Amino acid sequence: MATDVVVVGAGPVGLMTACELRLGGVDVVVYEKLPAPPRESRGASFTRRTAECFDQRGLLARLGDVESADSHLGGVRIDLGMFDEDHSSVRGVSQYRTERMLEGWAAELGVPVRRGHEVTGFRETPDGVTVTVDGPEGRGEHTAGYLVACDGGRSTVRKLAGVAFPGTPSTRGFYTADVTGIETRRRRIVENLPGGSMVLAMDLENGVTRVVVHERGMAPRDRDSLTYTELADAWQRLTGESIHHGRCRWLSCFTDASRVAGEYRRGRVFLAGDAAHVQPPAMAQGLSVGVQDAVNLGWKLAAAINGWAPDGLLDTYQAERRPIGRQLARNAAAAIELRLTGEEMDPVREVLGELVTYKDAAGHLAGMLSGLGIRYDMGSGDHPLLGKRIPPDLRLTLTDGTRPRIADLLHTARGLHITTDETAPPHPWTDRIDTITATEPPAPGLDAALIRPDGYIAWTHPGTDHDLTHALTHWFGTARSVAAAHQA
Repeated sequence: MATDVVVVGAGPVGLMTACELRLGGVDVVVYEKLPAPPRESRGASFTRRTAECFDQRGLLARLGDVESADSHLGGVRIDLGMFDEDHSSVRGVSQYRTERMLEGWAAELGVPVRRGHEVTGFRETPDGVTVTVDGPEGRGEHTAGYLVACDGGRSTVRKLAGVAFPGTPSTRGFYTADVTGIETRRRRIVENLPGGSMVLAMDLENGVTRVVVHERGMAPRDRDSLTYTELADAWQRLTGESIHHGRCRWLSCFTDASRVAGEYRRGRVFLAGDAAHVQPPAMAQGLSVGVQDAVNLGWKLAAAINGWAPDGLLDTYQAERRPIGRQLARNAAAAIELRLTGEEMDPVREVLGELVTYKDAAGHLAGMLSGLGIRYDMGSGDHPLLGKRIPPDLRLTLTDGTRPRIADLLHTARGLHITTDETAPPHPWTDRIDTITATEPPAPGLDAALIRPDGYIAWTHPGTDHDLTHALTHWFGTARSVAAAHQA
């Protein structure tokens, strides 16, 4: 059996990666060791930029009603009302719900998801990767051009590839459960308690409450030995409320460990999501950063398989995403210390609380937490949007009078060239880029722009020091002949 890409893991990151590849015309298969989708939901929130990633593929509406959440770092709140753009995160969306939505999208795109199949080994060849898979029919092999590991923090593929996974070891333990039949005061942003303890209670769907508890001195432990009674006892000690009568649907524990892979790519093997970076889920960033990994990698890997990727394009995945993983690990460590160190941390909390009353400081933190502050290296230039994502709600006024949103023009995961010059000659990249002619600039001071399939602005006019042809070649490879472009 052979395909272009094997994706390992059918969580949100693996499914998003596979779908992005399929949009790029790639033959892809997903292997998942679990025989059925899990009912538990480790993640229940995602960031604004991740919501935009779903939106630019036409997926956000499939999640139905969602709730916005305020921003904070370790309990120090940021007033998002001072910004023109919406930096709020989305909460109350169970990971199961997100996975169900993405699996439905995968089915529509024709992506096979083979559950009950565990990847246990691989060997790389000059032309591809041969993957060993244990499934219901026994052991078999699958040949592919590339292998993408989305198999979690204990990634088998990462270990087999020999990629280092350095970071900080766990020092604290947290208990978490999804419970029905309880009524407790909602603490949607973690509530800090004296001495460095904390509790959280937030609504999921269907009457389910997600509870999290950390009692100072609570050590990391094996999740298999944890009982709901232990969690409920800790909750009562800290809040005075009893939730012992609740019906526990899912119970787990986590720690404050943070790790980032030393490499996101080794040869024909790529790491994404928790396989590349793990951090405490109290930051509500893991799923979000993983989905953004998938959107960054998908179009680039598809370009390589389709034969038009310029030299070095695949290397930009690590160059762009690993710094985000390292930033995430640092921020998670800072947030945990702010939350769970006792009163001796109060002076630091007070200083940070004062700093975030200043718009510039608050904007920097909000941009990191929402993902809207990400800026990739697109070359020299002074336009403020160069290297950042294009705001998805911007509307273009086209020559036919329609006014589409930018996000709606990115559904196909193709590049997008926006111009206000109706006399501009056609370029020979039409097999991979859509050109849209607008009657007015898409944003102030922006007469033209080149948008990558992941929604990031690779070139602007004015404001970029090199010309459009340079940007097209750098990100979208060698063009077909102009004659071939006219015939297409």
